[in-house]
Amino acid sequence: MADDKKRLALLDAALRHVPFDGWTWRAIDAAAKDLEIDPVEARRLYPGGPEEMIRAFSSEADRQMLAGLERLDLESMKVRDKVTAGVRLRLEAVAAHREAARRALAFFAMPQYVASGLRCLYRTVDAIWYAAGDTATDYNFYTKRGLLAGVYSSTLLYWLNDKSDDYAATWAFLDRRIAEVLKVAGRLGKGVSAAMNLPDRLFGRFAEAGKGLARNRGSRLRGARR
Repeated sequence: MADDKKRLALLDAALRHVPFDGWTWRAIDAAAKDLEIDPVEARRLYPGGPEEMIRAFSSEADRQMLAGLERLDLESMKVRDKVTAGVRLRLEAVAAHREAARRALAFFAMPQYVASGLRCLYRTVDAIWYAAGDTATDYNFYTKRGLLAGVYSSTLLYWLNDKSDDYAATWAFLDRRIAEVLKVAGRLGKGVSAAMNLPDRLFGRFAEAGKGLARNRGSRLRGARR
């Protein structure tokens, strides 16, 4: 079995233990035991331990979200509807593991892991915007992603405590947040970063996490125009 498949299998097995043991080596070792994998092999697959496994969990959810978006008729949808669909599909991708998602937030709330959590958040909102057709490489690149980070984060927190049927309350909340952000964006223009509900220093770190990706995207777009 290729390492990528082994990593995914170990992640899937660990998700059965995370609700009880948290994102810990204990959960990883229990998953390895379930799969009859040597603990040394498990550490080779995830040398970064629980932090690396949470990043893999986030990346897999992003992949499922993008696959869901590809099944939609995006060409006929408004940008607002594409972004809304992206957020909803991202939450649905982890719906079977809501407690694991909750514990991942708690893990990334620890000071030593905040930067890693921001990178995961950035990759998610960047993937949504890119799938929605955004090609900005200027200030708007960060503004759009910053605003969506606020929308996604607040909707995620709401969803984690939502007890309504089929998460109907969450989707209504998401619609309201998108509408609010559009109003703010129209009123403040380049000052929209204030609407993110994130401290200025956090926005700075968030933007820093995506600078390399923005430069790479810009290079690819310039190359495509030649």
